[in-house]
Amino acid sequence: MFATLLILILGSTDILATDYILLVEDPDIYTPCTDGPPGSVGLNEAFDVSEMQVEMDEEGIHVSGNITTRWSLPPTYRISARMSVLHFNRGNWEPTVFNTLTPDFCDAMFNPNLFWYKYWFKNFENREEIQEKCLATQGTVLVYNPFVVVPRLNNVLGPTLKGRYKVVFLFEAFNEQDERQPSSVCFEITGDAEKIKN
Repeated sequence: MFATLLILILGSTDILATDYILLVEDPDIYTPCTDGPPGSVGLNEAFDVSEMQVEMDEEGIHVSGNITTRWSLPPTYRISARMSVLHFNRGNWEPTVFNTLTPDFCDAMFNPNLFWYKYWFKNFENREEIQEKCLATQGTVLVYNPFVVVPRLNNVLGPTLKGRYKVVFLFEAFNEQDERQPSSVCFEITGDAEKIKN
């Protein structure tokens, strides 16, 4: 009896899973946070992105070139990274269950099991330099191997995703006493979620 029930539950879970893609609405892709922490700066202020090429087409977001760090923190500071997905509902941005927090980003950015590596950091050419200096050593050049980002969620269970969503990326600095510092980087990507036909 229990085995039959388990098979039915697992079988229906697979059937109900759906894939979605985010249709990005801003051609610049990354925009400063609308509700970032006080004193936070956007991606274009924290990094010189003049040498980065970003183009959108039906395949995804094509990225190449390099960016140079403007953000400057003492090497003893810890950087935390948070990614949060919000849904626009009745005039307000509401949190969803899609969130991730990495308390020590510099230690984890090249961990192949984490989101940050799978979708972004595996594409850097100069991994050793980035591991040594992380993201907050001013003048560090992060060199991309050309790649395509597909803003896609696979095997999503639960209610259907519809409407406008935004993905907020927040990088915060903490000193040796684990006190949050006023210097943070916050940017977001906004678009419409669309169900992918299988």
